[in-house]
Amino acid sequence: MTAPGAPTTFDELVRRARALVHDGRRAILGIVGEPGGGKTTLAEELVAAIAAEGPPGWVAHVPMDGFHLADLELERLGSRDRKGAPDTFDALGYAALLRRLREDTDDVVYAPGFERVIEQPIAGAIAVHREARLIVSEGNYLLVEDERWSRVRPLCDEIWYADLDRATRLDRLIARHRRFGKDESSAIAWATGTDDRNAAVIAATRDRADLIVPAPLIHAIGTPPPPGT
Repeated sequence: MTAPGAPTTFDELVRRARALVHDGRRAILGIVGEPGGGKTTLAEELVAAIAAEGPPGWVAHVPMDGFHLADLELERLGSRDRKGAPDTFDALGYAALLRRLREDTDDVVYAPGFERVIEQPIAGAIAVHREARLIVSEGNYLLVEDERWSRVRPLCDEIWYADLDRATRLDRLIARHRRFGKDESSAIAWATGTDDRNAAVIAATRDRADLIVPAPLIHAIGTPPPPGT
């Protein structure tokens, strides 16, 4: 449950995120959510709003998705049909990146990205420069407490949970899968099968979040204001 006094507007979220940086020290904000739950939209809008306030380069966006294992490795492991499950990511590599970012000793740190058109990670796609004081990193499993993922939580100053309703999530997931090449039946099967099983794992971590971002606020993020406002 969102704590009393927790942010209820996007502007409040922006202020809370900025306030994580103390005395110029680099801070890491994690954003968690179930597949299709709006965590990427929240992260992107948050980074854009903070960047607009300046100073230049002060905030950086480093998603967890770049740590997907490549399809070739998933096929070797027999996990290709489970892509997106907790053990189909390089969790230790992700934690190592967060640790390096937190240590803040390098002029530039390169992080992997993820290209949805080919559904593959891309090495060295994201450059995080020394001036970045706030790192926003969203992903599914930042609050999971197993042997691999438990190293992530201590490296984040806060982790927020994007709490979108299942019906909306499924609509978004099916549309996303179709946009990137699946036919309708395959998109529905993946969203209600693999994605839903992963969602259950993520939902079990909800109570460990520092802040629950409720569905109405997620719906409002990125929605243009009515004409004349």
